Amino acid sequence: MGFFSKLFGKNEEVNQQQSGGKEMLKIGIILGSTREGRVSPQVGEWVKGIADQRGDAAYEIIDIAEFKLPLLGEAGGDASGAAAWSQRVASCDGFVFIVSEYNHSISGALKNALDYLRDEWNNKAAGIVSYGSVGGARAAEHLRGILGEVSIADVRVHPALSLFTDFENGNVFKPKDVQTQSVNDMLDQVIAWSGALKTIR
Repeated sequence: MGFFSKLFGKNEEVNQQQSGGKEMLKIGIILGSTREGRVSPQVGEWVKGIADQRGDAAYEIIDIAEFKLPLLGEAGGDASGAAAWSQRVASCDGFVFIVSEYNHSISGALKNALDYLRDEWNNKAAGIVSYGSVGGARAAEHLRGILGEVSIADVRVHPALSLFTDFENGNVFKPKDVQTQSVNDMLDQVIAWSGALKTIR
């Protein structure tokens, strides 16, 4: 049996166990921007709306703006939100990162939030939904390298949203219909990998 056959076979077993009364997979949809005027909440709610119709996991939005996470290691910062951030991430089996592109990379706030934790990320899966002038592609590629370092398996399918065609005036989210299928394809992979990786944690 090949690697992917084993992977998806394990996930099928996990789903069968869940249908037998065990807890469903929990997927956190992480909003990766904290700046004023951000559009990540609009994108996150759209992804969650699609995800909730699937019935294959418990999906929740996790907004890093709600946690007190000053620059890691900076003296005198109020890091009182770090424990809650740790608990929230640890409770998830997988993630979808909503990523905006800042100067060809991810936001400093998202990088900082990722750096705050280590073990809580390990052996979990993630999908990426990015947006920007070129669909946030460069931010997504940078994020993949970071996720690999904290032992998150990022999936291949990547919904990339253009500020020119999926937003009105750059700030009102109006995605093209084709993007819905892209999100579902991405979630298919996130669920498969999250279920498989749960068996080794």
